[in-house]
Amino acid sequence: MTDDEENLIAASKVALSFNAAQPILRDVSFGIQAGEFVTLLGPSGCGKSTLLRLIAGLLEPTGGSIALAGQRPADARRNGQRVGIVFQDPVLLPWRSVSRNIRLPTELPSASGEQIAVDELLDLVGLDRSDAAKRPAQLSGGMRMRVSLARALVNRPDLFLLDEPFAALDDVLRQQLNEELLRIRERQSCTTVFVTHNVAEAVFLSQRILVLTSGPATVATEVVVPFEYPRRSELKATPDFGRLVGEVSEQLRGAASCVS
Repeated sequence: MTDDEENLIAASKVALSFNAAQPILRDVSFGIQAGEFVTLLGPSGCGKSTLLRLIAGLLEPTGGSIALAGQRPADARRNGQRVGIVFQDPVLLPWRSVSRNIRLPTELPSASGEQIAVDELLDLVGLDRSDAAKRPAQLSGGMRMRVSLARALVNRPDLFLLDEPFAALDDVLRQQLNEELLRIRERQSCTTVFVTHNVAEAVFLSQRILVLTSGPATVATEVVVPFEYPRRSELKATPDFGRLVGEVSEQLRGAASCVS
């Protein structure tokens, strides 16, 4: 873990409870440096998505503190820190075309800074430019997720947050989009925080993995992933990859059995 002044994101003893009988997070502390790819890995329902929303400034902690660029995340966003968010459900507006769905963040009053052209974004996420005029109902699940990725990137985010975006997809498409995500990140160079409960996905994508316990969640352990970027699908067939997946799986099993 790095010093707070070196971190883009700094969480210190973060807690969140919706009521006294329903604690979600307890004593969560970590730091993420600018440019890192960090995955929040934990059992289903442990609070990973809630923690991502705290980082985004969509929720406020009930204890401890979380900072983005040295400010409360909501303040940082108001002060020009660009954040792109991708949820598990693409949440596209059915009456708008692909192009107009992608451009939606640019129409918000808070939109500022340089934007990426729709054609460039379609190329970036692996869609054909002829898809720009289609409606979401005309797209496959994988295509809708690509549109969601493009929409999150349109304002050139400094911070890219992804909440289990590929969980509902079949395994082949999921692996394909994992590779696409890394290719996108190579070109965009933004700090990325990714939520998943899939160990192989976490190891393939990340530089570091924060393993969370069952709820109320805290950070059980941190795993440094030693593989260099760019990463290609062949990595998954190597003994070192399989060994690390096994080690992280063991850490996750231990964390899942640990009730805070």
